Amino acid sequence: MEIVLASASPRRQELLKNAGITFSVRPANLEERRRADETPRAFAERMAREKAQAVRESVPDGCILAADTVVVVDDQVLGKPRDQEDAMRMLRLLSGRTHEVITGVCVRSKSFEDVRSEITCVHFSPLSEAEIRDYIATGEPMDKAGAYAIQGIASRWISRIEGDYFNVVGLPVAMVWRMLRKLGAI
Repeated sequence: MEIVLASASPRRQELLKNAGITFSVRPANLEERRRADETPRAFAERMAREKAQAVRESVPDGCILAADTVVVVDDQVLGKPRDQEDAMRMLRLLSGRTHEVITGVCVRSKSFEDVRSEITCVHFSPLSEAEIRDYIATGEPMDKAGAYAIQGIASRWISRIEGDYFNVVGLPVAMVWRMLRKLGAI
């Protein structure tokens, strides 16, 4: 069964390739907006489901894999920063604190849908204003939920995680593998 990743994320693509999963890419371009009464986990799961639905018509007989990752601190959902000021705001919020990274995943075929999420706690060291400015100047945080990449420069500030490392990168690979096996796609 063909597996189609409904994401343009190079990190998700790399994680799947490294796990030996063969797939094609058809990004779903949706506006991501959290509803007023929606928990961060429900938001991530809903966005994954909506991304899978958006690609469904172009993949009538295959398996669609969609995901959405959010960073949560004080019940605030931090998506990708709009600009450098927004990235500074996010990094200040994360500095010296623990936050959650939630990835909602949807695996869908013509007659099957499985939606789950993974939560990982990430402990950030305190950051100085200079460290935040210098990090933003690298450009790395600009297309990442929460304005950081655990696998990149920001790794120097991650003192500990509780849960799945790959979830923080953008895709909980072991959970995705189990979901794809349940569907019979692999």
